Amino acid sequence: MLMATQPLGPVLSPSHGGPSSFSSSVSLGGQWAPRRPAVSSKVSCTRIGLSEVDNGKVVGHIDVDEEEQTMQVQGITTVTATVAVRLKEGISTPEKVADMRHTEPQPAKYLRMDDVTGSFIYESSFGVRSSFGAIGAVDVVNRFNTEVYISDIEVHLHGGHHHSSAVTFQCNSWITCNNPNDRRFFFPLKATYSLPYRHHRSIGRKLVTLIISSYLPSQTPRGVKNLRKEELKTIRGNGRGERKEWERVYDYDVYNDLGDPDNDPATRRPVLGGRERPYPRRCRTGRRRCRADPSSESPPATADGIYVPRDEAFTERRAGAFATKRALSMLSAFTTARRVSGDRRRSFPSLAAIDALYEDGYKNRPPSSQPEADDVDGYLAGMVQRQVKLLLKGEEEEFKEELRKLFKFQTPEIHDKDKLAWLRDEEFARQTLAGMNPLSIQLEFPIFSKLDEETYGPGDSLITRELIEGQINGVMTAEELDDTTLYASRTLFFLTEEGTLRPIAIELTRPKSPNTPQWRQVFTPAGTSVTASWLLRTHCCVEPYVIAANRRLSQMHPIYRLLHPHLRFTMEINAQARGMLINANGIIESAFAPGKHSMELSSAVYDKSWRFDMEALPADLIRRGMAFHGEDGKLKLTIEDYPYANDGLLVWDSIKEWVSDYVNHYYPSASDIYSDEELHGWWNEVQTNGHPDKKDGWPELDCHGSLIKVLTTIIWVASGHHAAVNFGQYPYAGYFPNRPTIARRNMPTEEEHGCEGMQPTFVEDPVRVLLDTFPSQYQTTLILPALNLLSSHSPSEEYMGTHTEAAWMANREVRAAFGRFNERMMRIAETIDRRNRDPERRNRWGPGVVPYVLLKPCYGDPKDMSSVMEMGIPNSISI
Repeated sequence: MLMATQPLGPVLSPSHGGPSSFSSSVSLGGQWAPRRPAVSSKVSCTRIGLSEVDNGKVVGHIDVDEEEQTMQVQGITTVTATVAVRLKEGISTPEKVADMRHTEPQPAKYLRMDDVTGSFIYESSFGVRSSFGAIGAVDVVNRFNTEVYISDIEVHLHGGHHHSSAVTFQCNSWITCNNPNDRRFFFPLKATYSLPYRHHRSIGRKLVTLIISSYLPSQTPRGVKNLRKEELKTIRGNGRGERKEWERVYDYDVYNDLGDPDNDPATRRPVLGGRERPYPRRCRTGRRRCRADPSSESPPATADGIYVPRDEAFTERRAGAFATKRALSMLSAFTTARRVSGDRRRSFPSLAAIDALYEDGYKNRPPSSQPEADDVDGYLAGMVQRQVKLLLKGEEEEFKEELRKLFKFQTPEIHDKDKLAWLRDEEFARQTLAGMNPLSIQLEFPIFSKLDEETYGPGDSLITRELIEGQINGVMTAEELDDTTLYASRTLFFLTEEGTLRPIAIELTRPKSPNTPQWRQVFTPAGTSVTASWLLRTHCCVEPYVIAANRRLSQMHPIYRLLHPHLRFTMEINAQARGMLINANGIIESAFAPGKHSMELSSAVYDKSWRFDMEALPADLIRRGMAFHGEDGKLKLTIEDYPYANDGLLVWDSIKEWVSDYVNHYYPSASDIYSDEELHGWWNEVQTNGHPDKKDGWPELDCHGSLIKVLTTIIWVASGHHAAVNFGQYPYAGYFPNRPTIARRNMPTEEEHGCEGMQPTFVEDPVRVLLDTFPSQYQTTLILPALNLLSSHSPSEEYMGTHTEAAWMANREVRAAFGRFNERMMRIAETIDRRNRDPERRNRWGPGVVPYVLLKPCYGDPKDMSSVMEMGIPNSISI
């Protein structure tokens, strides 16, 4: 932190009873934590300007000299500060300005290091006249040779140091170095302080408390209106040139950067976004176009070198934890490739070999028969030890735990509870309601395909009424699950009297090809896998909300401050995914059934199925036939014991009530909503720039109800929806026989000579055929670390209903509303615990059944949790 002090001579005529002046101190919190590793660290801040609420001129600022003086405290470089003042228009005189120009510089004083935040605290103070009005903004410029992270700024009037009397600026922002164009404005979260004034002769002197908080555009004080507009204009940029790492420009582009056709023509991928392949937009980077394919953007030099606006980057701790887990995943894949001697198609020799992946004695390393094995192990262990120690900053216990897991896969919950659960039809059905993707099941009968008949054949289903009656003894209640594997498939379930599901029939369809006719057949019963919907509906569809919010909503806008914690870090994790997960030949293409067509299929789903108004949880349940409105108007579930819906609706209602309290506080009337130009600019840009390929399903922001629904939907998708489909990936799919990501062989009956035509024959050795159908050893040990990474929580995660934002706490009414939200979320956690102990709820309780805790709110302390699935609901899509 930086504080500078210099008393000023009289510059203004006293307006509040006498020539006395009062002192003001400016305090800044800074933390150096680059997105990429660097060699040195220092904290410096150059200029802090104070703007009055009623006058936009900078009244006082601190300038840091170019010269540095070394101070041997925590390796920090001291800075010297020069105080200068610009007076209000029409009041300044050349004499006064000349007088101030001769102010001597004063060195900043290092106070301490904040043990909680890791910030370095500096302070300095200077004097201003008592006529100085309420502070409306600060202006920060960095003139040193390193970027600076400013966590917060506090301005204390009357020379005080108590937090309650400070004007608070929660910055949490990077300031680049030596760039005169990167001039930053920050607006206060809270300005609560008392000023003496003479109200009336009969009353005398008294104290008046001023409170500054969030402003709608129409309420913006005159002195900061232009600053508000200027800040948004800077963030939007001009849409030209390649973005630099230090910039904070938000703009849109199509998904045209997944391949590298200049170096490998086979990695050319079609552009996602536009009439032919509709898709949400990503953040524009402006990299050059490929020579071999001008429609594609060239890849970055490194997978983690994709541009995101600077303040969207991970914090130092989060980045270190993510890099550590990613490095371990890559190491696991490397050692596995050595172990299988380059044969990426090698199957597991037995089911016992698959189980051995999760046993304590299993070592995922080169076989000992190779003479270089020990050297490789030693080298890798030493490398990991050095890197992890650096990344985790000496957290020895966490380091040892990660190192222990390096050569061993953790036992997924589904395998830990019951090793044979994956063989049971009832468990397969249960997981459609309480597994890793409980959003695909829908009520539909009779069944008719929506696929292209020219490609996939007749749309009528082979699952007939007669077949159903034979399976369920005349009871006609059934549920359909659209399931995507190597085949186009659909699965029919029977809803039993106990409220559980039993699979009745699975129909597989394979499209015709030049060499083989269209094929389809019904199996009764069987098991199959589910393709998760987390990538499109959460990661890709949410990024446009992030871009539009930063481009169109000011930092001081109350809706920006409501949404910000739910949009944080999403752009960074999406950029990481484009570099290593969904890119050409990345993990998704290498280990999932659709292969290089994975993202194209995602585009098809977006085109046919995605609508914003259907992303609200109640609307999604009704659309799928899993809920309906009863005669009393209340929402009722088609399947009463549907854990995802049961718990999700509690969380949805709690979010909605919190958003309602917040919106009603800042928008007393519908006219306030209708006249909010920034709000409508944001919502219009989400539709026209962020999701331009979708024309329907966008509510009008014309009343409290529509605004509350829109905000609740965005927050739900970024938190509860994402938690439900993300954090169960490793617990359920980590044991891949339960949820294989790919099937490498056709179904036996599709072969030319039936089962007998397979080598080895299915009749003679069905287990061998099964093992050859499962993912190979290479594919398995490539996807398992990735699933583990995707299912993990950051050590600095912010959890729904428990994490507080300074902007919320600065306002008494909003603080009280959040307190009620927190209480509701903790009651929901207790309700979920009771449900998981209820023997009547067969889809979440019973021998070998994994309890449903993916939507259980909590504070996220891993020491108190038995499973990654019950660590809480993160506020945002940050993994």
